[in-house]
Amino acid sequence: MELGAKEEGKVLGYNSKKVKKVAILSTLAALLDDPILADVPNKPSLSDVDTLINLELGSAMCISIFKLDGTSFDVAVMNSATVKDLKLAIKKKVIELEQSKMGHRHISWRHVWANFCLAHHNGKLLDDDAALHDFGVRNNSQVHFLPYVVSKGSGRHSKRRKHRFFHGLSKLS
Repeated sequence: MELGAKEEGKVLGYNSKKVKKVAILSTLAALLDDPILADVPNKPSLSDVDTLINLELGSAMCISIFKLDGTSFDVAVMNSATVKDLKLAIKKKVIELEQSKMGHRHISWRHVWANFCLAHHNGKLLDDDAALHDFGVRNNSQVHFLPYVVSKGSGRHSKRRKHRFFHGLSKLS
């Protein structure tokens, strides 16, 4: 009789864990379908949740990013964020959007930032360490991408390195 009770307890325990898990997942799905929580990403990190809470409290700002194709999306960053923080938020949001639409896709962010820059009211956000509020970016501001070509004077390689690269080429050939 005791053996049957133990087996029944295991079965009930297994079923109760399974039922609890299903109940939690259904509650979580219902919460994420709520329009109030629509801005929460699918797999939020602690920093994402912290930024969204600070957005509700007023110590973070929501910025609309306009791409060159005319589409836009919103990102949330802290009020004290730098241009680098904004770039990281854009990168994270674009990767999330691309994953949901097309699955795994690699974007070369080095190429993106080498050929395009962010702009706010015709002011280019070029200094990664500068605070966004120095450029006049506030809550509900609009930032857009601009084509950007780095001038020759600020190239990454020194002339010496370029010289070594082209050393074997002659001007006459």
